[in-house]
Amino acid sequence: MSVSERYRQAWESYWQQTSDAPGDAIWDADPSLSAAPHLDLLAPYADPWLPIVDLGCGNGTQTRYLAARFGRVVGVDLSRAAVEHARRADPAGTAEYRQLSLTDAAGVAELARRLGDANVYMRAVIHQSDAADRRPVAEAVATLLGRRGRGFVVELTADSKAVLAELAASPGGPPLKLRRVFDHGLRPADAADKEVPEVLAEAGLEIHAEGPTALAQTEQWPDGSRVELPARWFVVSRV
Repeated sequence: MSVSERYRQAWESYWQQTSDAPGDAIWDADPSLSAAPHLDLLAPYADPWLPIVDLGCGNGTQTRYLAARFGRVVGVDLSRAAVEHARRADPAGTAEYRQLSLTDAAGVAELARRLGDANVYMRAVIHQSDAADRRPVAEAVATLLGRRGRGFVVELTADSKAVLAELAASPGGPPLKLRRVFDHGLRPADAADKEVPEVLAEAGLEIHAEGPTALAQTEQWPDGSRVELPARWFVVSRV
């Protein structure tokens, strides 16, 4: 089995064993804590009349929020089970959903032809992709942007590993939502901090703005406070 196939199967099994309940995935935060503030950072750079593509959409929580701000929204995920979650959660069809690997250059190019220039929202995909797949993922962003699109990319930083290690050491061991991530062989914060901007540049992307942030999680510390993972955001376009 290839590395890419193991990666796909890991995500497929994860989403197959995830319920439709909001917040069942550790990263499935309410859009008010995720897509909403992210779009505020993207808005000064993006044409709101272009469609937007949510890469790594998972169960579509953020995708549905994007649909309230853009006329056409497409959620894309590697996992067919994730896409099925997203469609069940969106019976009104406010967004479109498609199963697609971002390393499938032909499939990404076909989607780009269908949409034309588009904005891109990508939350925490590069950091947990296999090393060989990180540049193709960034190239998928570039392909979908075309000449007029703008992208918002946010990725976990190395500091988040310490936060996750502390959470895993909680009394009684890792909380259930985090344990499920480990049990399925998923690897959060696997990319070095310097690698993300390097990969974006190698893919032909220009960084217009960037800054530190934190990605809210649906898990809590023993004292009841929300777990937040250190991250960095980038607004990008094609060079």
